[in-house]
Amino acid sequence: MSYSFPPVGGAGVQRVVKLAKYLPLHGVRPAVLTVANPSVPLHDASLARDLPAGIEIERARTLEPSYAAKQAGWRLEAQAGRPALRAGFRTAKYLLFPDPQLLWLPGAHRALLSRILSRRDDVVLVTAPPFSQFLLAPLARAARLGVVLDYRDEWTTVRERYEMTRSPVASVLGAPMEGALLRQAHAIVVATEEFRANLLARFRFLDPARVRAIPNGYDSEDFPDDLPAPPADRFVTTYAGTTFTLTSARGLLEAVKLLHERSPELGRLLRVRFLGRVVETELAAFEGTERLGVERPGYLPHAEVVRQLAASHLALCILDDVAGAHSVYPAKIFELMRLGRPVLTLAPPSSALARLVERHALGPVIHPRDPAAIAAELESRLLSFQRGAYRLDSWRNATDVERYDRRALAGEFAVVLREAASSARRPGS
Repeated sequence: MSYSFPPVGGAGVQRVVKLAKYLPLHGVRPAVLTVANPSVPLHDASLARDLPAGIEIERARTLEPSYAAKQAGWRLEAQAGRPALRAGFRTAKYLLFPDPQLLWLPGAHRALLSRILSRRDDVVLVTAPPFSQFLLAPLARAARLGVVLDYRDEWTTVRERYEMTRSPVASVLGAPMEGALLRQAHAIVVATEEFRANLLARFRFLDPARVRAIPNGYDSEDFPDDLPAPPADRFVTTYAGTTFTLTSARGLLEAVKLLHERSPELGRLLRVRFLGRVVETELAAFEGTERLGVERPGYLPHAEVVRQLAASHLALCILDDVAGAHSVYPAKIFELMRLGRPVLTLAPPSSALARLVERHALGPVIHPRDPAAIAAELESRLLSFQRGAYRLDSWRNATDVERYDRRALAGEFAVVLREAASSARRPGS
């Protein structure tokens, strides 16, 4: 069960699409329950090419307004001089707890009940966010289906990161609801070891053996042999992904300005591309940077993103120093491992991402809010490029990359799914 599924675009879709693609290799026949009319900012129908022929996909309608209507409401809420309107929107947002996708649950529950009555499934995997989907777990558990809850992100901080708000409803009900739903699961999967440690520390009743860390990864089939090479006349640096609070590029953009001030000749060689959506709260940082070689092509289909990253001298992975960031791996880091281009990671040195990058020898890590250090790193690479000494193959030092192949990761999921199905069938489960 996944709200995020093609034609929805974005990083969160990849995990479930690749599971649908590769679980059959491990003897598991997947079917998908998703939303018929998703209220989302990004669409990428090309991701459906990965789905196996004949896969059963059931789509239930949500009662949410369209994403355009949501945006209009947010703009009205932000207008000064309309306190009653702002209060109304804020109240509605707080009541839709844990997230607005709560309005999908009536349709999703009906679809799940239909499948239960037809005895078509052995186990249900619910992947989140949105975390309202976890509310489907009790019905699956009551029907003696195996229940696996998959945390692609952490519930405790997702609202603050994405919506920049702290709901009083979440403060009171968040932990009790999460704990109650965790008790419905036969198994829990999390995307990082840090998520696992945090979850076990917060909910002491959890059996550590029931909580597995299975990371995101890469699909080798996304990297064809004919990927383009970077250009010879300019130095291309590329970031791929949504730019928002958690991945703010403010320090990098300040570094680009500083580089142009210090070394205008080198600055003219530099192109910095942001592939993906830039949320409204981050747009101000980009003002005036077009003249400095900063480009924002917007959201591109995944296959084109891979090509654009391949046509780069340097790939960027960014994680700002904000609450909740220290246990996160941006999913794109695993594709950058497989791509083999030089990688510059901007992340807090104590973060899980920094430790991952260092463990696999992916390249330097610089604090995202240290423009001087970032500018110095860019200047060093530009000087090497200007002299003709910048070699892409000299950076292929990543180690133990095979650990993150999607085929292998699907096998880990298959083990968890079988264990959950078996547990659900035991007397007294």
